[in-house]
Amino acid sequence: MEDGLLIFTGANSSLGLPAADYLLGTYPGYTVIFTVRDASGSDPNTKRLRHIISLHPKAKAFVLALDLANLAATHAFADTVVSGIQNGQYPPIASIVCNAYYWNLTVGPELTADGYDKVFQVGHIAHAALVLRLLGSFRENSAGRVVLLSSDSHWPGKNAMEKYPPLIPDDMELLAKPSMEPDPDKQGRGYQRYATTKLAITTWMHALNGHLEKDPNLKALTALAINPGNLVDSRALHTNTPRSLVLMQTFVYKPLLPILRLIMGPTLRTAAPAGHDVVELALNPKYAGQRGYYTLLQKDQSSPDSQDKEKQSGLWAKTLTWAKITQDRTKLQLYANKI
Repeated sequence: MEDGLLIFTGANSSLGLPAADYLLGTYPGYTVIFTVRDASGSDPNTKRLRHIISLHPKAKAFVLALDLANLAATHAFADTVVSGIQNGQYPPIASIVCNAYYWNLTVGPELTADGYDKVFQVGHIAHAALVLRLLGSFRENSAGRVVLLSSDSHWPGKNAMEKYPPLIPDDMELLAKPSMEPDPDKQGRGYQRYATTKLAITTWMHALNGHLEKDPNLKALTALAINPGNLVDSRALHTNTPRSLVLMQTFVYKPLLPILRLIMGPTLRTAAPAGHDVVELALNPKYAGQRGYYTLLQKDQSSPDSQDKEKQSGLWAKTLTWAKITQDRTKLQLYANKI
């Protein structure tokens, strides 16, 4: 039956906007919470999101503020959703799409008020907190899904923008609290932080599945990570980036997309089909019960590092600490099962 709640973070992004339009038109029976960092009327992208919602007058859609760079705000948002489900304002959750992310290729590491690298907190830590807090709010015994946005950048050597490979260091604390020593290569190191975050997301997805499968109360839930492709029309290419990337987007990626796709393959594309794929993975019954890594809508293998059980276990434990998740804050049995 087509009902339940879908939570979609970063909903006013380049991928989020066409995903919202497709979601509301294709799966109208669902209630949707679209989260954005700035829910005010002054944000032009949030205005575009609200306009898209207005084109679907029967939509059961809410636009709520969620600042993933603030863990207290993330936990407060989770409290609001749990309370809303308990009092009947929202139906139980069917799917969570963790789409929001942050990058900056023009400065060194930026720390949030929580003391963590901003790229890593927004992309991984806060999403992990949100998911773990909300696992108990899925419909009981349903094949609910958690969809995490990965990237080919998580696999060393697969993305042309890579200068330094993504890695999960032996001292995993460096993921959340990187060295603040100045580095002249802002673009190279900035992209490495982004790619490493995508590696962490993918690694954690495997760990989450391991724990869900062994929890008798939550074993019907699954987690998936999708590489939605390299999006030539993404606003990210002209936000917090050097002018060279802006010029490449304007004069190479966009106008030459048909030719470039012949060379680079179907993963080079625009945001609209990527957004559609994310929605399909989240809600199409075809993917109920599926787990693991996808490239577009094809089951795929994630990088060897992401499949390393020792790295999965270490990252799982660290993430619980970073995200301030204790047993009383989640329905998942955190320590009863080893992955």
